[in-house]
Amino acid sequence: MKLLKIVLTSLAFASALAAQTITVAAAANLKYAIADIAKEFSKESGIEVKIITGSSGKLTQQIMSGAPYDAFLSADVEYPAKLAQSGFTTTPSQVYAFGTLILWSDTGADLSKGVAVVADPSVKKIAVANPKTAPYGIEAMNAMKYYKVADAATPKIITAESISQVGAYVTTKAVDVGFMAKSIVLAPEMKNVGKWVEVDDKAYNTIDQAMVGLKNGSPENQIAAKKFLRYMSSPKAITILKANGYGIPAKK
Repeated sequence: MKLLKIVLTSLAFASALAAQTITVAAAANLKYAIADIAKEFSKESGIEVKIITGSSGKLTQQIMSGAPYDAFLSADVEYPAKLAQSGFTTTPSQVYAFGTLILWSDTGADLSKGVAVVADPSVKKIAVANPKTAPYGIEAMNAMKYYKVADAATPKIITAESISQVGAYVTTKAVDVGFMAKSIVLAPEMKNVGKWVEVDDKAYNTIDQAMVGLKNGSPENQIAAKKFLRYMSSPKAITILKANGYGIPAKK
């Protein structure tokens, strides 16, 4: 009887572990890469991962308002630092990848001109992720300033909530060009849509993308989230990130 009780307790514990789910808030540029990484992590750990994507600024606002996210993968270092300073984190901020800014069009815009094309009269609408909440939007504006086309482009800008909405505007041809994360256009669903060019990295600040564990979830989920964050530095996760166009920080 005692042995049976031990077995049943062990089975219940194993079942609870298998059923554990953590919620990861991730910047919209990670939409495809994070899904693949989470799938591999779940296979190895038995921990399921629910992913919520959005602009880094909006996700930060949600976390500070009590959203029960267990980890946050931002598109910059500033928002994780803000959460750490406000006491919302369980881990130090760590850069997991470097993002790449591209210009994308599905309307035949002459991308051989690079960013300068946004000033062309043939380009009527330009999609940019909201610079107030989306790091890629900030760097898109910086790139246009660098090439001295910001004044010409400003009246044409359609502000998107996030990189995902920029993608929707481009793929539906609602805009002529959009500033996008390279990780999105490399996704199987997008790689044959339109044309794109990388924005010269001297035209914008390095897009350091950082991650932190969060206090809003349960203690058990905080432990599981730390496992997930460690997994982001695993060979499998790094392979996925590189395949999605990200740069990887050198190991210390």
